[in-house]
Amino acid sequence: MAVYKKTYRPYEGELTPSWSRFLVIARYAFEDLHRSRFLNTFFSLSFAYPLIAALIIYVQHNGSVLSLLGVQGANRLISINVVFFLSVLGWQSMLALFLASFIGPGQVSPDLANNALALYLARPFSRKEYVLGKMTVLLILLSLMTWVPGLLLFGLQGYFEGWDWMKTNVRFATGTFFGAWIWILILALLALALSAWVKWKPAAGGLMFGVFFVAAGFGATINGVQRTNWGNLFNISYLVGSVWAHLFEGENRTTNGAVFFRAPLGEELPQWCSWAALLALCLICLYMLARKIRGTEVVR
Repeated sequence: MAVYKKTYRPYEGELTPSWSRFLVIARYAFEDLHRSRFLNTFFSLSFAYPLIAALIIYVQHNGSVLSLLGVQGANRLISINVVFFLSVLGWQSMLALFLASFIGPGQVSPDLANNALALYLARPFSRKEYVLGKMTVLLILLSLMTWVPGLLLFGLQGYFEGWDWMKTNVRFATGTFFGAWIWILILALLALALSAWVKWKPAAGGLMFGVFFVAAGFGATINGVQRTNWGNLFNISYLVGSVWAHLFEGENRTTNGAVFFRAPLGEELPQWCSWAALLALCLICLYMLARKIRGTEVVR
């Protein structure tokens, strides 16, 4: 065949919309995670607590089961109140920290370690779309572990109690949803930022815990030495617990926050300080990502 007959033929298939191209990155990341047996087992076991909570709600509203068990006044044993929903959110959020520490460091560090980031950005992906694609994996998995079970439990309790209960306690639903998203965004940004700067996955995963526990210890030291509560600004779990308590109860707090996210009464900081500290943490993570997610890298 003559060379001049081998003309260029453009691609004629269906193009992926530009607004959803970042989902391609997330799809391949999910395929890699699906091969991990440990991850699948851990993710499945993480729903044990919500299942137990759902069973408690069901038993409390089922007279035949109570008669069979010989339990009277079950509603006085475990109350379905703000403490109940905060406990579910706190427990699931702590499991979400473990999950983010396991899968977060493997999102960006392999691309940087193998100089593959330039190949991503040479395609129709911007830096924002690359980060969003990697973050989508964490957002979906952590959502399934935190606010989705919480809202399902709220709906189950509302189904048994009626519409009036749901209207009276709507803060349980909004607090679960927005409180979980605050925690999810913090975990996702922190995991990606550490993954971008620490190319060794085990070290990046360990730093996830170090940021939370070492900073909390540093804040407790400041409180003890200076006899103040301002050291809590370094305690991320306190800041999150304080915001959660405000979302669930408003100004009239009666609880010490959630399990693993304690914000004891009498040690309150101004609410805007908690929000400002969490916002500053997110901005620092975004700055760290902006410094590392580049099409070229200078090696010195």
